[in-house]
Amino acid sequence: MVKALEGVRILDFTHVQSGPTCTQLLAWFGADVIKVERPGVGDITRGQLVDVPEADSLYFTMLNHNKRSITIDTKNPEGKRVLEELIKICDVMVENFAPGALDRMGFSWERIQEINPRIILASIKGFGPGPYEDCKVYENVAQCTGGSASTTGFRDGLPLVTGSQIGDSGTGLHLALGIVTALFQRTHTGRGQKVSAAMQDAVLNLCRVKLRDQQRLAHGPLREYSQFGEGIEFGDAVPRAGNDSGGGQPGRILKCKGWETDPNAYIYFITQAPVWEKICDVIGEPDWKTHPDYAKPAARLPRLNAIFARIEQWTMTMDKFEAMNILNKYDIPCGPILSMKELAEDESLRATGTVVEVDHPVRGSYLTVGNPIKLSDSPTEVTRSPLLGEHTEEILREVLKFSDDKIEDILATGALGVTSKVAAE
Repeated sequence: MVKALEGVRILDFTHVQSGPTCTQLLAWFGADVIKVERPGVGDITRGQLVDVPEADSLYFTMLNHNKRSITIDTKNPEGKRVLEELIKICDVMVENFAPGALDRMGFSWERIQEINPRIILASIKGFGPGPYEDCKVYENVAQCTGGSASTTGFRDGLPLVTGSQIGDSGTGLHLALGIVTALFQRTHTGRGQKVSAAMQDAVLNLCRVKLRDQQRLAHGPLREYSQFGEGIEFGDAVPRAGNDSGGGQPGRILKCKGWETDPNAYIYFITQAPVWEKICDVIGEPDWKTHPDYAKPAARLPRLNAIFARIEQWTMTMDKFEAMNILNKYDIPCGPILSMKELAEDESLRATGTVVEVDHPVRGSYLTVGNPIKLSDSPTEVTRSPLLGEHTEEILREVLKFSDDKIEDILATGALGVTSKVAAE
């Protein structure tokens, strides 16, 4: 079966998380991703948060599946020539260096186009053009400058960043879509182009409902926020709303049985208007269906604290899965708070390939997240991340078609460093 991106070759000049997220996704869809790394060092994440001595970290392995690794010293003239040959035969070049780094290496957009007019240059930066475009950005910086932190947390508490990597991985996902779109356009124009994704922009895109609320705020208070029901005035910016549902339906995280010792014994519960009568029956408050203080959403809004306190009395009588099973029978929206341990052990996620067990020649078996996007005609096989420089000679021979003599001459210059090899199994 031909995979969706089979035949597409990616020159992967990325490191850490945002860029590797993008190129890994393309590799899962069948693209040949050639990861370029510094000899002897490689992607900095190989050595960060190491848990198994002498093995690449999980940080690296979980972001670089299905790729090949070549080591090139781009400061070495022979190494630069090898890189130029790779640019000639690749469809896409992806980078997330600091602003101006490619230019300083001698590979400006103009130079890259001279080498290969059809290539797509895809870049991740912290900010788009403007006063901050030369600033470095990391995950939490992107969350703070993209609007996520200011709208996350409780009204009377500090702004909070989320555990989801919406700055790094979120931007990588945006860039992957841009690359595939540019590849499609190239089938019509025959030309390559630049594709860029700024981390601030990507986070703001994911926070669009809050930008929606900022504009609504100019026309009056946000009536679906708990703050309105409690009679607390709004300021001139969208406030933090705790665990309110962003869709306008009141929601809270409620305790379940075992909460005293289990930090994740909770369930998210939404008092959705269409199922309000079912909620009343389930929690044992049938009179609320017709009571003037509870029958309508507007009447319930100033009483949400008391309503959720009563619902919590019911959820605390059972564990989160028991509560979910009952609520789902009545189409009442809810969701148990699942820990990483529970997700790692979820057999259904393993069955769909969302969680995958992978073998590695140095670290052994480990769990990783598989492709979250499923194509019926292009199934994803998750293969391990490469050792540093593992495929250097293979790429020179099979991709660039260099002769054995030429490969030996290049290796002798030190331009490619010392490569890693894995015995055939």
